Amino acid sequence: RFYEKVQALHQDPKASVDNPLLAFSLIKRLHSDWPNIIYSDEATENIQALHAGFKEVEQELPGAEDLDGAARALMRLQDVYALSVKGMANGVFQRAGSGHPPLYSPGRRISLSADDCFHVGKVAYDMGDYYHSITWLEEAVGLFRLSYGSWNPEDRSSLEDALDHLAFSYFMAGNISHALSLSREFLHYDPSNRRVARNVAKYKKLLEMGTRGAMVPHPATVPTSHALLGLLPPQPAPEHLPHLGCSYETNGNPYLFLQPAKKEMVWIQPYVALYHDFISDAEAETIKGLAGPWLQRSVVASGEKQQKAEYRISKSAWLKDTADPVVRALEQRIAAITGLDLRPPYAEYLQVVNYGLGGHYEPHFDHATSRKSPLYRMKSGNRIATVMIYLSAVEAGGSTAFIYANFSVPVVK
Repeated sequence: RFYEKVQALHQDPKASVDNPLLAFSLIKRLHSDWPNIIYSDEATENIQALHAGFKEVEQELPGAEDLDGAARALMRLQDVYALSVKGMANGVFQRAGSGHPPLYSPGRRISLSADDCFHVGKVAYDMGDYYHSITWLEEAVGLFRLSYGSWNPEDRSSLEDALDHLAFSYFMAGNISHALSLSREFLHYDPSNRRVARNVAKYKKLLEMGTRGAMVPHPATVPTSHALLGLLPPQPAPEHLPHLGCSYETNGNPYLFLQPAKKEMVWIQPYVALYHDFISDAEAETIKGLAGPWLQRSVVASGEKQQKAEYRISKSAWLKDTADPVVRALEQRIAAITGLDLRPPYAEYLQVVNYGLGGHYEPHFDHATSRKSPLYRMKSGNRIATVMIYLSAVEAGGSTAFIYANFSVPVVK
């Protein structure tokens, strides 16, 4: 049954990666659903063969970090695009509130299970993020109620688990009366649970005392990141900005005489130029193929060290020009259009970045802003320009935002 279900969902491998919900559910199936099936009571027949088969591939499967990262990615998409959790659980990417058209309509629609929603909520709960845990656990509770009495061997959670975590999330958000009613519902299914019975008594006492006299945490609030763009003035229309236009550029370089670069000026201050058709499909595929085996979780500079950071979610690999003639040709092209010297030590190697599922990089400067930075002690000096090349298109959303200048450039291959 499980095999047939997975086969039906992932007939088109590309769709599984393009749709964030399919990608999340695929990672979850491989990390937790499949082991739950393998080690369930129902799998007593052929148990040795199943265990041996699973052990053979276990090292190559997604780990707990991958699954939790995928759950955080769904929450990030929820925040950035103000998506409805109920909509996402039903496979629809739509802004919260009625009457909004979908932001993205995947070719194949998939809905999330109660256990899927519970896992996203539990990741938020474990981080102390009760704003997100409430929205996802509410959805999990609703779905578990609908299917109460039936049970899937791949599920790790139950209605009782969802009620338990949701009740405490509401308590931490300051809504004691709702925490009480959810705990009472829990005791209806599991009357002998002493811990929840003690919580019920505690919530009743707090309500009798009146919440003013009790130490109750503040209600959960929407993350403040939404406010950032709301405080900026409206973006001026391009036709009202002088000096912006398109041109064929040779930059005085013989390399570009027969095939000038297609340049679009996007902004003057800061200087942002967009070069169309800069890389061919074949070159992009070659570069992705070269980088694939070397992709590692991206790091950021922290003093003299490099470390992972939650504000940069991606995997990256560095490519020297000796890796392939395509890399060397690309570096020549960059040097021709910018007029900059890309030979060591004047430029860094090309870095290939994969943003995966809902990846992002929060606002930052590409150049070092402190004299203590190791960049100042290197012969190359500080960074003066960045070239970004989009190697693939995105299904929906995605852009590079220049937040102080208040404009963004969409991702186009």
